[in-house]
Amino acid sequence: MDQGAGAGAGPQRARGRLGAPSSGMRAPGTPWARFSAWLECVCVVTFDLELGQALELVYPSDFQLTDKEKSSICYLSFPDSHSGCLGDTQFSFRIRQCGGQRCPGHAGEKPGDRGAPASLQREPAHYFGYVYFRQVKDSSVKRGYFQKSLVLLSRLPFVRLFQALLGLVAPEFFDKLAPCLEAVCNEIDQWPAPAPGRTLSLPVMGVVLQVHIPSRADTPESGPLEPSGHETLLPAPVVLPSVHELDLFRCFRPVLAHVQLLWELMLLGEPLLVLAPSPAVSSEMVLALTSCLQPLKFCCDYRPYFTIHDSEFKEFTTRTQAPPNVVLGVTNPFFIKTLQHWPHILRVGEPKMSGDFPKQVKLKKPSRLKTLDTKPGPCSSSPGTQRQALGPGRGGQWGWHSRRGCPHPQSRARGSLPSPGLYTAYTAHLHRDKALLRRLLKGLQKKRPSDVQTAVLRRHLLELTQSFIIPLTPPQIRPFRQDDFLQSLERSGPQLTCVLKGDWLGLYRRFFKSPHFDGWYRQRHREMTQKLEALHLEAICEANIEIWMKDKSEVEVVDLILKLRERLVRAQGHQLPVKEATLKRARLYIDTAIGSLPKDLQAVLCPP
Repeated sequence: MDQGAGAGAGPQRARGRLGAPSSGMRAPGTPWARFSAWLECVCVVTFDLELGQALELVYPSDFQLTDKEKSSICYLSFPDSHSGCLGDTQFSFRIRQCGGQRCPGHAGEKPGDRGAPASLQREPAHYFGYVYFRQVKDSSVKRGYFQKSLVLLSRLPFVRLFQALLGLVAPEFFDKLAPCLEAVCNEIDQWPAPAPGRTLSLPVMGVVLQVHIPSRADTPESGPLEPSGHETLLPAPVVLPSVHELDLFRCFRPVLAHVQLLWELMLLGEPLLVLAPSPAVSSEMVLALTSCLQPLKFCCDYRPYFTIHDSEFKEFTTRTQAPPNVVLGVTNPFFIKTLQHWPHILRVGEPKMSGDFPKQVKLKKPSRLKTLDTKPGPCSSSPGTQRQALGPGRGGQWGWHSRRGCPHPQSRARGSLPSPGLYTAYTAHLHRDKALLRRLLKGLQKKRPSDVQTAVLRRHLLELTQSFIIPLTPPQIRPFRQDDFLQSLERSGPQLTCVLKGDWLGLYRRFFKSPHFDGWYRQRHREMTQKLEALHLEAICEANIEIWMKDKSEVEVVDLILKLRERLVRAQGHQLPVKEATLKRARLYIDTAIGSLPKDLQAVLCPP
């Protein structure tokens, strides 16, 4: 285990050699190939009294991160000073990969993604960080507190799975440290690949996690599929109902009255700031919001947890241009002042799981935010600000106690916080579904389990998204014409599948200007192009090639060979939905066509 693989945050000195970045998933048969199908690396972030947050360890030790990525991981792996997180807490973040796309494959579907829902495909240009943070009193530490985070870095949005994995591994790691972590990584390196549609058994630390990897063929009603072929499931005492779905009802409890309005904001790719009391609440709310469009892929940027020290702080907070299409989760009230010009700000409090219908946040005008005093307190310095370590001040209150932005556990922030609410001037296009609220309220009164309430809510959002998307889905290879589509809504619009009334036409017009329309159109166009190419290949392979070649010139035969080879390469790379029998016939046709050519051409097409 290499203790010097990483570097600390920001400008602090590096603790190891920084070489060429690793290129994402490793080739089959190479060291850590199976591990890299699930995780990029495991990081340990600690608090150093001299350096601040520091990257103590990266495993596997040959995985390389840029200095900017290391800095982001360090800052985002610790709650900021406004959270006051004592004990153990879990949350997640998402960072942009530096240096461009490293994940192999072309800009479309990646290896291992074939059959996966669009919203669950591997991220080509971002990392997800899944964090288990522990902060407890420790008299043996000079600062008086043990502070350390275990972080799983992955390209997969499997938040539920990786949270469960951290729940098993982190407590043991904090007791036994490096040897435990090395053993866990070796176990993960024995896991089967996360192939869509399979039910897998994943052994780790004496426990078996049983998970189902979602596939496009899954339906909302379908449970985990039976293991395929030769696979035999081991006893699985821990069955995860989902690798990615959060408890949507718990996340949305304070905003249930506005869930359709929030759905519209997500659909339209509107900028949204989520101010929460902790990274756990912030990251869960952002992930819940971005998941409410499924099966539509969320095509905008989103950051479940974001701090003023992030490398993209200036990019997201600039006032020289319109706010970016991003959902930003924060805990520092300084962002309220900095992002007052954003059109939508959601302020939520700590979740309360009482049996009563939770108090709903109110819709408020954004102008209400301008009257608040949100000056940064002693624990919300600007990026790069150096603060000296302070002892307890008057009354025993601790102040800023780090050089690099990490709070002392008892530090306090100044400034008044806005009351919980959704601060927006947006008017929803669709009418509120009161029947949904009555059904959820009735579920609370009957003490219906949270997972059942979540199923009701998720079904409602799924049907809402499908009703919106269905009119857009008839295959068209010709250019999409918005006016023709809008005229077709009278006879084939969402009113056929959804009872909600409202300005659907206006919602579609705004949707056409959003990044999600562009993402949906590109995905559909790619799928239709691939399907047409597959049908064309099947048609060629069903024809009699010898009869076809009788009256064809050598140039035409060579052209057919080259095109068949190109299609064969794409099909073998899982980019075309073609049966194996068709591939075998295509190979036979290529050999037959080459055999009909003169020897000199054969030598060119099939060099020794």
